[in-house]
Amino acid sequence: MSKRFYITTAIDYVNGQPHLGHAYEKIIADVIARSRRALGEEVFFLTGLDEHGQKVQQAAQAEGKSAQAYCDELAASWHSFVTKLGLTNDDFVRTTSARHKEVVQAILAKLHREGHFYQASTEGFYSTKEETFVTEKERLPDGTFPAHYGEVVKLSETNWYFKLGTHQQWLIDHIEVNPSFIQPDYRRNEVLGFLKNHTLEDLCISRPAARLTWGIPIPFDPAYVTYVWFDALVNYVSVPAAMGDAGIRAALGLQPTAVNLQPPAWPADAHVIGKDIIKFHAVYWPIMLKAMGLPLPKQLLVHGWWQKDGAKMSKSTGNVVDPVAVIDDWGLDAFRFYVVRELDIGPDGNWTDAGFAARYQAELANGLGNLVNRSLSMLKRYRSGVVPERHDELAPDAAKAAADTMTHLRASELQKALHSIWTLVTRANQYVDQTAPFKLAKDPAQAARLDEVLYNLVESCRVLAVLLHPFIPGTAAKIYAQLNNTGTPDKLALAAWGGLPPGQTIGEPAALFPRRDAPKP
Repeated sequence: MSKRFYITTAIDYVNGQPHLGHAYEKIIADVIARSRRALGEEVFFLTGLDEHGQKVQQAAQAEGKSAQAYCDELAASWHSFVTKLGLTNDDFVRTTSARHKEVVQAILAKLHREGHFYQASTEGFYSTKEETFVTEKERLPDGTFPAHYGEVVKLSETNWYFKLGTHQQWLIDHIEVNPSFIQPDYRRNEVLGFLKNHTLEDLCISRPAARLTWGIPIPFDPAYVTYVWFDALVNYVSVPAAMGDAGIRAALGLQPTAVNLQPPAWPADAHVIGKDIIKFHAVYWPIMLKAMGLPLPKQLLVHGWWQKDGAKMSKSTGNVVDPVAVIDDWGLDAFRFYVVRELDIGPDGNWTDAGFAARYQAELANGLGNLVNRSLSMLKRYRSGVVPERHDELAPDAAKAAADTMTHLRASELQKALHSIWTLVTRANQYVDQTAPFKLAKDPAQAARLDEVLYNLVESCRVLAVLLHPFIPGTAAKIYAQLNNTGTPDKLALAAWGGLPPGQTIGEPAALFPRRDAPKP
Protein backbone atom coordinates (compact mmCIF):
# COMPACT_ATOMS: atom_id res chain seq x y z
CA MET A 1 0.00 0.00 0.00
CA SER A 2 1.29 3.48 -0.80
CA LYS A 3 1.83 5.84 2.10
CA ARG A 4 2.32 9.53 2.67
CA PHE A 5 5.81 10.94 3.09
CA TYR A 6 5.69 11.61 6.84
CA ILE A 7 8.10 14.15 8.33
CA THR A 8 8.23 15.52 11.86
CA THR A 9 10.17 18.05 13.88
CA ALA A 10 10.87 17.45 17.52
CA ILE A 11 8.09 18.95 19.62
CA ASP A 12 9.22 22.00 21.54
CA TYR A 13 9.10 22.18 25.31
CA VAL A 14 6.64 24.90 26.17
CA ASN A 15 8.53 26.50 29.07
CA GLY A 16 10.26 29.14 26.92
CA GLN A 17 10.15 31.27 23.80
CA PRO A 18 11.22 30.22 20.29
CA HIS A 19 14.85 30.79 19.27
CA LEU A 20 17.11 30.34 16.23
CA GLY A 21 17.56 26.59 16.78
CA HIS A 22 13.79 26.05 16.77
CA ALA A 23 13.45 28.14 13.61
CA TYR A 24 16.23 26.23 11.82
CA GLU A 25 14.77 22.81 12.61
CA LYS A 26 11.31 23.84 11.47
CA ILE A 27 12.55 25.42 8.25
CA ILE A 28 14.65 22.43 7.16
CA ALA A 29 11.65 20.16 7.83
CA ASP A 30 9.43 22.52 5.83
CA VAL A 31 11.87 22.59 2.90
CA ILE A 32 11.88 18.77 2.89
CA ALA A 33 8.06 18.66 3.09
CA ARG A 34 7.67 21.20 0.27
CA SER A 35 10.25 19.41 -1.89
CA ARG A 36 8.48 16.06 -1.49
CA ARG A 37 5.17 17.64 -2.49
CA ALA A 38 6.99 19.23 -5.44
CA LEU A 39 8.23 15.75 -6.41
CA GLY A 40 4.59 14.63 -6.55
CA GLU A 41 4.30 12.83 -3.21
CA GLU A 42 1.53 13.16 -0.65
CA VAL A 43 3.03 14.55 2.53
CA PHE A 44 2.14 14.68 6.20
CA PHE A 45 4.22 17.25 8.11
CA LEU A 46 3.87 17.45 11.89
CA THR A 47 5.23 19.89 14.44
CA GLY A 48 3.97 20.99 17.84
CA LEU A 49 4.47 21.29 21.57
CA ASP A 50 5.51 19.16 24.54
CA GLU A 51 3.47 20.56 27.44
CA HIS A 52 3.80 18.25 30.44
CA GLY A 53 6.43 17.85 33.15
CA GLN A 54 7.77 19.39 36.32
CA LYS A 55 9.37 22.44 34.70
CA VAL A 56 6.00 23.51 33.29
CA GLN A 57 4.23 22.83 36.58
CA GLN A 58 6.78 24.93 38.49
CA ALA A 59 6.79 27.78 35.95
CA ALA A 60 2.99 27.96 36.03
CA GLN A 61 2.98 28.01 39.85
CA ALA A 62 5.59 30.78 39.85
CA GLU A 63 3.27 32.89 37.69
CA GLY A 64 0.20 32.04 39.76
CA LYS A 65 -1.50 30.26 36.86
CA SER A 66 -2.91 26.82 36.27
CA ALA A 67 -0.58 24.64 34.21
CA GLN A 68 -3.15 24.44 31.39
CA ALA A 69 -3.64 28.23 31.26
CA TYR A 70 0.14 28.69 31.22
CA CYS A 71 0.46 26.23 28.31
CA ASP A 72 -2.43 27.79 26.40
CA GLU A 73 -0.78 31.23 26.53
CA LEU A 74 2.59 29.93 25.34
CA ALA A 75 0.97 27.74 22.67
CA ALA A 76 -0.49 30.87 21.09
CA SER A 77 2.98 32.40 20.72
CA TRP A 78 4.38 29.16 19.24
CA HIS A 79 1.48 28.99 16.75
CA SER A 80 2.31 32.54 15.73
CA PHE A 81 5.98 31.55 15.31
CA VAL A 82 5.04 28.68 12.97
CA THR A 83 3.03 31.13 10.86
CA LYS A 84 5.92 33.61 10.84
CA LEU A 85 8.25 30.93 9.40
CA GLY A 86 5.85 30.15 6.54
CA LEU A 87 5.55 26.49 7.49
CA THR A 88 3.26 24.11 5.59
CA ASN A 89 2.68 21.74 8.50
CA ASP A 90 -0.44 19.58 8.19
CA ASP A 91 -1.04 19.36 11.93
CA PHE A 92 0.16 20.89 15.19
CA VAL A 93 0.28 18.55 18.17
CA ARG A 94 -0.18 19.59 21.77
CA THR A 95 0.51 16.81 24.25
CA THR A 96 -2.24 18.13 26.55
CA SER A 97 -4.89 17.25 23.94
CA ALA A 98 -7.40 14.44 24.54
CA ARG A 99 -6.45 12.73 21.26
CA HIS A 100 -2.81 12.45 22.35
CA LYS A 101 -3.66 11.31 25.89
CA GLU A 102 -5.87 8.49 24.53
CA VAL A 103 -3.00 7.02 22.52
CA VAL A 104 -0.39 7.39 25.30
CA GLN A 105 -2.67 5.56 27.73
CA ALA A 106 -3.45 2.83 25.18
CA ILE A 107 0.29 2.25 24.71
CA LEU A 108 0.94 2.17 28.46
CA ALA A 109 -1.90 -0.29 29.00
CA LYS A 110 -0.73 -2.55 26.17
CA LEU A 111 2.92 -2.61 27.27
CA HIS A 112 1.92 -3.24 30.90
CA ARG A 113 -0.39 -6.05 29.86
CA GLU A 114 2.40 -7.65 27.84
CA GLY A 115 4.95 -7.53 30.65
CA HIS A 116 7.25 -4.71 29.49
CA PHE A 117 6.99 -2.75 32.77
CA TYR A 118 7.92 -3.49 36.38
CA GLN A 119 7.89 -1.50 39.60
CA ALA A 120 11.03 -0.80 41.62
CA SER A 121 12.41 1.57 44.23
CA THR A 122 15.45 3.68 43.60
CA GLU A 123 17.54 6.18 45.47
CA GLY A 124 19.65 8.62 43.51
CA PHE A 125 20.29 12.13 42.33
CA TYR A 126 17.56 13.90 40.40
CA SER A 127 17.77 16.91 38.08
CA THR A 128 14.50 18.84 38.06
CA LYS A 129 15.72 20.95 35.16
CA GLU A 130 16.29 17.93 32.93
CA GLU A 131 13.59 15.82 34.62
CA THR A 132 15.88 12.83 34.88
CA PHE A 133 17.94 10.84 37.35
CA VAL A 134 21.70 11.37 37.03
CA THR A 135 24.37 8.87 37.99
CA GLU A 136 27.58 9.03 39.98
CA LYS A 137 29.48 8.63 36.70
CA GLU A 138 28.29 12.09 35.67
CA ARG A 139 29.81 13.85 38.69
CA LEU A 140 32.61 16.30 37.97
CA PRO A 141 35.98 15.96 39.75
CA ASP A 142 34.88 18.52 42.38
CA GLY A 143 31.85 16.41 43.28
CA THR A 144 29.26 18.61 41.59
CA PHE A 145 27.17 17.76 38.54
CA PRO A 146 27.46 19.51 35.14
CA ALA A 147 25.75 22.92 35.07
CA HIS A 148 23.17 21.93 32.43
CA TYR A 149 21.50 19.69 35.04
CA GLY A 150 20.69 22.70 37.23
CA GLU A 151 19.92 21.87 40.85
CA VAL A 152 20.46 18.17 41.60
CA VAL A 153 18.75 16.73 44.68
CA LYS A 154 18.89 13.34 46.37
CA LEU A 155 15.66 11.48 45.86
CA SER A 156 14.27 8.13 46.99
CA GLU A 157 11.08 6.87 45.39
CA THR A 158 9.27 3.95 43.77
CA ASN A 159 8.44 4.12 40.06
CA TRP A 160 7.51 2.08 37.02
CA TYR A 161 10.32 0.98 34.68
CA PHE A 162 10.40 -0.07 31.03
CA LYS A 163 12.72 -2.97 30.18
CA LEU A 164 15.22 -1.58 27.68
CA GLY A 165 18.18 -3.89 28.17
CA THR A 166 16.60 -6.95 26.57
CA HIS A 167 16.41 -5.06 23.26
CA GLN A 168 19.99 -3.73 23.21
CA GLN A 169 21.52 -6.19 20.75
CA TRP A 170 18.47 -6.02 18.49
CA LEU A 171 18.86 -2.24 18.28
CA ILE A 172 22.59 -2.47 17.49
CA ASP A 173 21.78 -4.96 14.71
CA HIS A 174 19.04 -2.72 13.30
CA ILE A 175 21.31 0.33 13.13
CA GLU A 176 24.12 -1.68 11.54
CA VAL A 177 21.85 -3.29 8.94
CA ASN A 178 20.16 0.06 8.13
CA PRO A 179 23.00 2.56 7.72
CA SER A 180 20.65 5.37 6.63
CA PHE A 181 18.55 5.05 9.82
CA ILE A 182 20.62 7.71 11.62
CA GLN A 183 22.15 10.49 9.53
CA PRO A 184 24.71 11.92 9.18
CA ASP A 185 27.03 8.92 9.57
CA TYR A 186 29.02 10.36 12.47
CA ARG A 187 25.83 10.63 14.55
CA ARG A 188 25.09 6.99 13.72
CA ASN A 189 28.59 6.06 14.88
CA GLU A 190 28.07 7.97 18.15
CA VAL A 191 24.90 5.97 18.88
CA LEU A 192 26.56 2.65 18.01
CA GLY A 193 29.53 3.58 20.19
CA PHE A 194 27.20 4.32 23.09
CA LEU A 195 25.22 1.08 22.65
CA LYS A 196 28.32 -1.11 22.32
CA ASN A 197 30.11 0.38 25.33
CA HIS A 198 27.28 0.84 27.83
CA THR A 199 24.75 -1.53 29.29
CA LEU A 200 21.34 0.03 28.77
CA GLU A 201 19.65 0.89 32.04
CA ASP A 202 15.90 0.38 32.16
CA LEU A 203 13.87 3.54 31.59
CA CYS A 204 11.84 5.06 34.42
CA ILE A 205 8.51 5.86 32.74
CA SER A 206 6.57 7.32 35.66
CA ARG A 207 6.66 10.09 38.23
CA PRO A 208 4.71 9.96 41.52
CA ALA A 209 1.57 12.11 41.32
CA ALA A 210 2.39 13.19 44.88
CA ARG A 211 5.18 15.44 43.54
CA LEU A 212 4.09 15.89 39.93
CA THR A 213 0.46 16.26 38.92
CA TRP A 214 1.04 17.81 35.49
CA GLY A 215 1.25 14.71 33.33
CA ILE A 216 -0.82 11.95 31.75
CA PRO A 217 -2.08 9.54 34.45
CA ILE A 218 -0.74 5.98 34.23
CA PRO A 219 -3.90 3.98 33.38
CA PHE A 220 -3.00 0.94 35.49
CA ASP A 221 -1.74 2.92 38.52
CA PRO A 222 -3.34 6.33 39.17
CA ALA A 223 -0.73 7.12 41.84
CA TYR A 224 1.62 7.99 38.96
CA VAL A 225 1.81 10.19 35.87
CA THR A 226 3.78 9.41 32.70
CA TYR A 227 7.42 10.52 32.41
CA VAL A 228 7.44 13.48 30.06
CA TRP A 229 9.76 11.89 27.46
CA PHE A 230 7.69 8.70 27.17
CA ASP A 231 4.66 10.93 26.66
CA ALA A 232 6.41 13.30 24.20
CA LEU A 233 7.86 10.68 21.84
CA VAL A 234 4.42 9.14 21.36
CA ASN A 235 3.24 12.30 19.55
CA TYR A 236 4.70 10.92 16.33
CA VAL A 237 2.11 8.13 16.33
CA SER A 238 -0.70 9.73 18.37
CA VAL A 239 -1.57 12.32 15.71
CA PRO A 240 -1.80 9.95 12.72
CA ALA A 241 -3.64 7.49 15.00
CA ALA A 242 -6.16 10.19 15.93
CA MET A 243 -6.59 10.92 12.21
CA GLY A 244 -7.46 7.29 11.57
CA ASP A 245 -4.17 5.64 10.54
CA ALA A 246 -5.52 2.09 10.61
CA GLY A 247 -2.14 0.38 11.03
CA ILE A 248 -1.33 2.26 14.22
CA ARG A 249 -4.80 1.86 15.69
CA ALA A 250 -4.85 -1.91 15.03
CA ALA A 251 -1.39 -2.41 16.59
CA LEU A 252 -2.41 -0.51 19.74
CA GLY A 253 -5.83 -2.17 20.08
CA LEU A 254 -7.72 1.06 19.39
CA GLN A 255 -11.10 0.97 17.66
CA PRO A 256 -11.22 2.28 14.07
CA THR A 257 -12.31 5.92 13.77
CA ALA A 258 -14.91 7.54 11.54
CA VAL A 259 -12.05 9.17 9.62
CA ASN A 260 -9.39 7.05 7.95
CA LEU A 261 -6.03 8.61 7.05
CA GLN A 262 -5.50 7.50 3.46
CA PRO A 263 -2.84 6.94 2.36
CA PRO A 264 -1.52 6.13 5.85
CA ALA A 265 1.45 8.00 7.31
CA TRP A 266 3.28 5.63 9.65
CA PRO A 267 6.14 4.75 9.64
CA ALA A 268 7.67 8.22 9.63
CA ASP A 269 10.07 8.83 6.76
CA ALA A 270 12.12 11.40 8.68
CA HIS A 271 12.29 12.65 12.25
CA VAL A 272 14.22 15.94 12.15
CA ILE A 273 15.86 16.43 15.57
CA GLY A 274 18.72 18.22 17.32
CA LYS A 275 21.84 16.36 18.41
CA ASP A 276 21.02 16.92 22.11
CA ILE A 277 18.03 14.56 22.01
CA ILE A 278 19.51 11.79 19.89
CA LYS A 279 19.50 9.21 22.73
CA PHE A 280 15.74 9.57 23.19
CA HIS A 281 15.06 9.15 19.47
CA ALA A 282 17.75 6.62 18.50
CA VAL A 283 17.57 4.40 21.61
CA TYR A 284 14.34 4.81 23.61
CA TRP A 285 11.96 5.45 20.70
CA PRO A 286 12.92 2.45 18.50
CA ILE A 287 12.63 0.12 21.50
CA MET A 288 9.26 1.62 22.44
CA LEU A 289 8.00 1.06 18.89
CA LYS A 290 9.28 -2.51 18.79
CA ALA A 291 7.43 -3.23 22.03
CA MET A 292 4.26 -1.63 20.60
CA GLY A 293 4.48 -3.82 17.48
CA LEU A 294 4.92 -0.87 15.13
CA PRO A 295 7.52 -0.46 12.36
CA LEU A 296 10.42 1.90 13.02
CA PRO A 297 10.84 5.30 11.36
CA LYS A 298 12.98 5.19 8.24
CA GLN A 299 15.38 7.94 9.24
CA LEU A 300 16.53 10.27 11.98
CA LEU A 301 18.01 13.46 10.50
CA VAL A 302 20.16 14.91 13.27
CA HIS A 303 21.17 18.56 13.01
CA GLY A 304 23.70 20.58 14.98
CA TRP A 305 23.49 23.76 17.04
CA TRP A 306 23.97 27.38 16.12
CA GLN A 307 26.55 29.63 17.71
CA LYS A 308 26.65 33.42 17.42
CA ASP A 309 29.98 34.97 16.49
CA GLY A 310 31.78 31.77 17.46
CA ALA A 311 30.30 31.59 20.97
CA LYS A 312 27.42 29.73 22.58
CA MET A 313 24.23 31.77 22.50
CA SER A 314 23.23 33.15 25.88
CA LYS A 315 20.41 35.50 26.84
CA SER A 316 22.41 36.72 29.83
CA THR A 317 25.17 38.08 27.59
CA GLY A 318 22.77 39.27 24.88
CA ASN A 319 24.52 36.95 22.44
CA VAL A 320 21.34 35.72 20.72
CA VAL A 321 19.66 35.83 17.33
CA ASP A 322 15.93 36.60 17.39
CA PRO A 323 14.54 34.96 14.24
CA VAL A 324 11.38 37.09 14.33
CA ALA A 325 13.43 40.31 14.42
CA VAL A 326 15.58 39.12 11.50
CA ILE A 327 12.49 38.21 9.46
CA ASP A 328 10.86 41.57 10.22
CA ASP A 329 14.03 43.36 9.13
CA TRP A 330 15.24 41.31 6.13
CA GLY A 331 12.21 39.31 5.03
CA LEU A 332 11.19 35.69 5.55
CA ASP A 333 12.85 34.31 2.41
CA ALA A 334 16.21 35.93 3.21
CA PHE A 335 16.11 34.22 6.62
CA ARG A 336 15.01 30.85 5.21
CA PHE A 337 17.71 31.00 2.54
CA TYR A 338 20.50 31.89 4.95
CA VAL A 339 19.91 29.16 7.53
CA VAL A 340 19.71 26.41 4.89
CA ARG A 341 22.56 27.76 2.75
CA GLU A 342 24.84 28.42 5.72
CA LEU A 343 24.37 25.20 7.70
CA ASP A 344 24.17 21.67 6.34
CA ILE A 345 22.15 19.13 8.33
CA GLY A 346 24.63 17.67 10.83
CA PRO A 347 27.43 20.00 11.95
CA ASP A 348 27.21 23.04 14.21
CA GLY A 349 26.87 26.43 12.57
CA ASN A 350 27.98 29.96 13.30
CA TRP A 351 25.67 32.93 12.74
CA THR A 352 27.30 36.28 12.13
CA ASP A 353 25.33 39.36 11.20
CA ALA A 354 28.04 40.28 8.69
CA GLY A 355 27.85 36.81 7.13
CA PHE A 356 24.08 37.09 6.82
CA ALA A 357 24.36 40.52 5.17
CA ALA A 358 27.12 39.26 2.83
CA ARG A 359 25.06 36.27 1.63
CA TYR A 360 22.01 38.48 1.19
CA GLN A 361 24.00 40.95 -0.89
CA ALA A 362 26.07 38.51 -2.96
CA GLU A 363 23.71 35.60 -3.53
CA LEU A 364 20.21 37.03 -3.24
CA ALA A 365 20.45 40.69 -4.28
CA ASN A 366 23.39 40.59 -6.74
CA GLY A 367 23.00 36.96 -7.81
CA LEU A 368 19.37 35.89 -8.10
CA GLY A 369 17.64 39.27 -7.78
CA ASN A 370 19.86 41.04 -10.29
CA LEU A 371 19.52 38.19 -12.80
CA VAL A 372 15.72 38.23 -12.71
CA ASN A 373 15.47 42.01 -12.72
CA ARG A 374 17.81 42.64 -15.62
CA SER A 375 16.48 39.72 -17.68
CA LEU A 376 12.88 40.90 -17.40
CA SER A 377 13.80 44.58 -17.75
CA MET A 378 15.66 43.90 -21.01
CA LEU A 379 12.69 41.93 -22.35
CA LYS A 380 10.47 44.92 -21.50
CA ARG A 381 12.89 47.43 -23.02
CA TYR A 382 13.81 45.58 -26.20
CA ARG A 383 10.71 43.49 -26.98
CA SER A 384 7.90 45.31 -25.14
CA GLY A 385 7.77 42.45 -22.66
CA VAL A 386 6.74 39.84 -25.26
CA VAL A 387 8.47 36.45 -24.97
CA PRO A 388 10.33 35.53 -28.21
CA GLU A 389 10.45 32.12 -29.90
CA ARG A 390 11.88 29.30 -27.87
CA HIS A 391 15.65 28.81 -27.95
CA ASP A 392 17.59 26.10 -26.08
CA GLU A 393 21.11 27.43 -25.56
CA LEU A 394 20.88 27.27 -21.75
CA ALA A 395 18.61 24.20 -21.75
CA PRO A 396 21.45 21.74 -20.90
CA ASP A 397 22.56 23.93 -17.96
CA ALA A 398 19.00 24.19 -16.68
CA ALA A 399 18.40 20.45 -17.09
CA LYS A 400 21.56 19.58 -15.17
CA ALA A 401 20.73 22.02 -12.38
CA ALA A 402 17.20 20.61 -12.13
CA ALA A 403 18.33 16.97 -12.16
CA ASP A 404 21.03 17.58 -9.55
CA THR A 405 18.61 19.56 -7.37
CA MET A 406 16.02 16.76 -7.45
CA THR A 407 18.66 14.14 -6.60
CA HIS A 408 19.77 16.16 -3.59
CA LEU A 409 16.21 16.88 -2.45
CA ARG A 410 15.36 13.17 -2.52
CA ALA A 411 18.34 12.62 -0.20
CA SER A 412 17.40 15.60 2.05
CA GLU A 413 20.71 17.25 1.06
CA LEU A 414 19.33 20.76 1.19
CA GLN A 415 22.56 22.73 1.14
CA LYS A 416 23.78 20.74 -1.88
CA ALA A 417 20.45 21.36 -3.62
CA LEU A 418 20.93 25.11 -3.20
CA HIS A 419 24.46 24.78 -4.58
CA SER A 420 23.00 23.07 -7.66
CA ILE A 421 20.38 25.78 -8.13
CA TRP A 422 23.04 28.46 -7.90
CA THR A 423 25.00 26.88 -10.74
CA LEU A 424 22.15 28.04 -12.99
CA VAL A 425 22.02 31.48 -11.35
CA THR A 426 25.76 31.87 -11.97
CA ARG A 427 25.61 30.47 -15.50
CA ALA A 428 22.74 32.77 -16.51
CA ASN A 429 24.52 35.82 -15.08
CA GLN A 430 27.68 34.86 -16.99
CA TYR A 431 25.53 34.42 -20.11
CA VAL A 432 24.39 38.05 -19.84
CA ASP A 433 28.01 39.19 -19.67
CA GLN A 434 29.10 36.92 -22.53
CA THR A 435 26.24 37.73 -24.93
CA ALA A 436 25.90 41.45 -23.99
CA PRO A 437 22.24 41.85 -25.03
CA PHE A 438 22.48 45.61 -24.47
CA LYS A 439 25.03 45.70 -27.32
CA LEU A 440 22.99 43.36 -29.53
CA ALA A 441 20.04 45.69 -29.13
CA LYS A 442 21.96 48.49 -30.82
CA ASP A 443 22.50 46.44 -34.00
CA PRO A 444 19.35 45.67 -36.06
CA ALA A 445 21.23 42.87 -37.81
CA GLN A 446 21.46 41.08 -34.44
CA ALA A 447 17.69 41.10 -33.76
CA ALA A 448 17.35 37.30 -34.09
CA ARG A 449 20.30 36.71 -31.81
CA LEU A 450 18.84 39.12 -29.25
CA ASP A 451 15.58 37.14 -29.33
CA GLU A 452 17.52 33.93 -28.61
CA VAL A 453 19.40 35.47 -25.70
CA LEU A 454 16.28 37.02 -24.15
CA TYR A 455 14.35 33.73 -24.32
CA ASN A 456 17.19 31.84 -22.65
CA LEU A 457 17.34 34.40 -19.86
CA VAL A 458 13.64 34.67 -19.03
CA GLU A 459 13.13 30.91 -19.31
CA SER A 460 16.07 30.38 -16.94
CA CYS A 461 14.30 32.70 -14.48
CA ARG A 462 11.14 30.60 -14.77
CA VAL A 463 13.05 27.37 -14.14
CA LEU A 464 14.75 28.98 -11.12
CA ALA A 465 11.35 29.90 -9.66
CA VAL A 466 10.36 26.23 -9.76
CA LEU A 467 13.62 24.95 -8.23
CA LEU A 468 13.61 27.59 -5.50
CA HIS A 469 10.01 27.13 -4.41
CA PRO A 470 10.71 24.65 -1.57
CA PHE A 471 13.32 27.03 -0.13
CA ILE A 472 12.04 30.56 -0.72
CA PRO A 473 8.41 30.15 -1.79
CA GLY A 474 7.48 33.82 -1.58
CA THR A 475 10.27 34.80 -3.96
CA ALA A 476 9.46 31.93 -6.33
CA ALA A 477 5.86 33.13 -6.50
CA LYS A 478 7.03 36.71 -7.19
CA ILE A 479 9.21 35.55 -10.10
CA TYR A 480 6.25 33.63 -11.55
CA ALA A 481 4.00 36.66 -11.15
CA GLN A 482 6.54 38.97 -12.82
CA LEU A 483 6.67 36.53 -15.74
CA ASN A 484 2.87 36.77 -15.80
CA ASN A 485 2.57 33.01 -15.30
CA THR A 486 -0.57 31.68 -13.67
CA GLY A 487 -0.51 29.13 -10.87
CA THR A 488 2.27 28.36 -8.43
CA PRO A 489 5.71 26.94 -9.29
CA ASP A 490 5.25 24.16 -6.75
CA LYS A 491 5.83 21.05 -8.90
CA LEU A 492 9.38 20.18 -9.92
CA ALA A 493 8.11 18.70 -13.20
CA LEU A 494 7.55 22.35 -14.22
CA ALA A 495 11.35 22.81 -14.31
CA ALA A 496 11.46 21.14 -17.74
CA TRP A 497 12.87 23.62 -20.27
CA GLY A 498 10.47 25.39 -22.61
CA GLY A 499 7.58 26.15 -20.28
CA LEU A 500 7.46 29.84 -21.11
CA PRO A 501 5.20 30.21 -24.18
CA PRO A 502 6.37 32.50 -27.02
CA GLY A 503 4.09 35.51 -27.37
CA GLN A 504 3.31 35.76 -23.64
CA THR A 505 3.58 39.29 -22.29
CA ILE A 506 5.38 39.45 -18.96
CA GLY A 507 4.36 41.56 -15.97
CA GLU A 508 6.27 44.36 -14.32
CA PRO A 509 9.82 43.64 -13.05
CA ALA A 510 10.41 44.60 -9.41
CA ALA A 511 13.37 44.10 -7.10
CA LEU A 512 13.16 40.73 -5.31
CA PHE A 513 15.85 41.58 -2.75
CA PRO A 514 16.38 45.34 -2.44
CA ARG A 515 20.02 46.22 -1.82
CA ARG A 516 20.87 47.14 1.73
CA ASP A 517 23.55 49.34 3.19
CA ALA A 518 26.40 47.32 4.66
CA PRO A 519 26.12 47.05 8.48
CA LYS A 520 28.35 49.45 10.36
CA PRO A 521 31.26 47.71 12.13
